[in-house]
Amino acid sequence: MRGMPDSPPVSPRVAFVTLGCKVNQTESEAIARSLGLSAEAAVSREADVVVINTCTVTAESDRKARKAVRRALGLPGSPIVVVTGCLASLDAVALQVLGERVVVEADKAQVPRRVCEALGGSEAGVSALGTARSEGHSRARAQLKVADGCDCFCTYCIVPYARGLPRAVPLAAIAAEARELVAAGVGEVVLTGINIGRYDDAGARLPEVIEAVAASGVPRIRLSSIEPGDVTDRLLDVVCGTPAFCAHLHVPLQSGSDSVLRRMGRPYTTSDFAEVLARVRSALPGAAVTTDVIAGFPGETAEEAEQTSAFVEAQAFSRLHVFRYSARPGTVAATMPGQVRPEVRVQRAARLRRRGSRLAAAFSQGLSGSVVELLVERVVGRAEGLVAEGTTREYLHMAVPMESGIEAVRPGMRVYVRVIGHDEDGSVLGVVAEPSPLREGAHPSRGRIQESADLREAGPVRRQEKVPPT
Repeated sequence: MRGMPDSPPVSPRVAFVTLGCKVNQTESEAIARSLGLSAEAAVSREADVVVINTCTVTAESDRKARKAVRRALGLPGSPIVVVTGCLASLDAVALQVLGERVVVEADKAQVPRRVCEALGGSEAGVSALGTARSEGHSRARAQLKVADGCDCFCTYCIVPYARGLPRAVPLAAIAAEARELVAAGVGEVVLTGINIGRYDDAGARLPEVIEAVAASGVPRIRLSSIEPGDVTDRLLDVVCGTPAFCAHLHVPLQSGSDSVLRRMGRPYTTSDFAEVLARVRSALPGAAVTTDVIAGFPGETAEEAEQTSAFVEAQAFSRLHVFRYSARPGTVAATMPGQVRPEVRVQRAARLRRRGSRLAAAFSQGLSGSVVELLVERVVGRAEGLVAEGTTREYLHMAVPMESGIEAVRPGMRVYVRVIGHDEDGSVLGVVAEPSPLREGAHPSRGRIQESADLREAGPVRRQEKVPPT
């Protein structure tokens, strides 16, 4: 521990830097919890240890990781820098040579031990720059990691080499953590992992995971992402029969051109993908479907780029996550002929984002007049008064002014909100539709509630259960 000899003892302080995907965020939180800390602690001049969880999905990701390590090493407190994550798995030497205070640990399960060793061998008294979280989970929405690894081997992706083949978290452990989350007041559990559709624990698959998590009593369940080939009839049957399941799926497309999909090594055609979405929308009417798209993949022609743009328009996604292609050394795509010029990638990504904004606006506009369930994630004070910010079951992010008499609304509660439109930047606007928050623990309708003039005149909004299709 640092400090003047005659000063009171100062607890060693640990900070976290998490780069990359939500799985990394989940893993950083797990590391922090094992130390009794929060992974949300910002790096400051006072840190004794900085844990950096790296990403290596692109060459730019590698650069950012090295930059984060050098920045941490440059802090005036000369902290120990513990580096983990995907880049630590693939290229530990490149990280180790950055400085003598760098400790590389590819095995995330060993990171807490490494932190303790850096602090003299004891976990006692460790603090996270004043943000220790003794209760464990405290957020309204929580990620629950159910699987790791991937065996898709897409030509642009290094992840299978960095994380290995699919591995399932035992179903019993998932169920136990879900119960802990519910006890901590979490209102939504997001099942996450690198490729959760490949989950297999002694024959238990993703539908069984959903059922086990639902049994915990959690009000809402969402999937972080699922590959189109893993959207099975069994999965749709289970989500339809699970009131807690949010009517939203994130299904990565990557390209709307069959020829580009073949070069990417994606195991489906656009027709296959469209058929999957048709089954989803038949099973879950009104469901929100979001997706990922890569712009400027090697060899992509102007015609192929237009095919992608037209396909995403036809599929009416509620949100697009658009990525400019970035070559990752060690992948097949990085050495493919016909690398698209960087400025063309930028232009194509910008066009797709504009289309995505229009699709998102159309989706939210289609909800105007409907009542949706908002899970409050934070309540903030603004000039106009208190505002509840959160996420709906349809994965809309909303900020809703709180009317008088409901100041008791707090993170983790669910409130019915009437959608009234969206502003110029695409943010969804709404007003509270009921004078009080939902009863905690109640399972509301998965579907939206469309108010008619007669219903509005009759009084408060009535909640209606949507019967799953048979």
